[in-house]
Amino acid sequence: MTAQPIATAPQHGAEISVPLNRLKASPKNARKTPHALATIEALAASIKAKGVLQPPVVEIERDGEGAPTGAYLVTIGEGRRQGLRLLAKRKQIKRTHPVRVIVDADNDAHEISLDENVTREAMHPADQFEAFRRLAEERGYGPEEIAARFGVSAHVVRQRLRLGAVAPDLIAAYRGGGVTLDQLMAFAVSEDHERQRQVFDQIGPHTPAYAIRRAMTEAKVPVEDRRVRFVGVEAYAEAGGAVLRDLEKTCAKLRVRTRIEAVALAVRTGLIDPI
Repeated sequence: MTAQPIATAPQHGAEISVPLNRLKASPKNARKTPHALATIEALAASIKAKGVLQPPVVEIERDGEGAPTGAYLVTIGEGRRQGLRLLAKRKQIKRTHPVRVIVDADNDAHEISLDENVTREAMHPADQFEAFRRLAEERGYGPEEIAARFGVSAHVVRQRLRLGAVAPDLIAAYRGGGVTLDQLMAFAVSEDHERQRQVFDQIGPHTPAYAIRRAMTEAKVPVEDRRVRFVGVEAYAEAGGAVLRDLEKTCAKLRVRTRIEAVALAVRTGLIDPI
């Protein structure tokens, strides 16, 4: 369908191009809770990287006499409008940036806005973990590139990539409700799929994450072992050996008041690697 220029009031279903500064928030929008800033940031990042993938649905604004004002009220897609406005505020696009929209002149604006929000089903986190992993493997995107394209931090991307790399059996169990997110994170302490499956077969549905983490690392040599002291952790790592850091023990050594402070300090000082 080709976009048609704005002339008189467009017909229902018409796809037109409207300057961004002529798009307004609709007072009939059923969503009264504002979008979170993080959501708008993510939408702006997506639009910057890929454009507006789904045209907003708009209603023609009319004056007191019923004549079109030349502006349009966004019935569906207010988040996209705010993402575009954020890009304009940052001067990454013009205030008059053309936005492809679809006109709805027949349906009740409040009802279709409600329908859009009520019938929407959020993506399961497992789907997102695997989708990020595919971007990394198939497109060659690093954490920073993925982060820029989706408006999240590189640290969050690394976490999701790590979780997406867990054995497919465990991902399926998480998707089906048989494994919690905390448990999945505990399995992700090691990339050994065979060990993950062994521990998974041994645990019950209520096994705490710390017990899974301990089982995942029980075959490892502790840093206090005299063999480790003889070889040296740094020398072992430089030779290509894998080193698993126990976050709980690391945090205890840092003498900070909160876990968040401990993690931040541990990453900065190199005691643990961000995932």
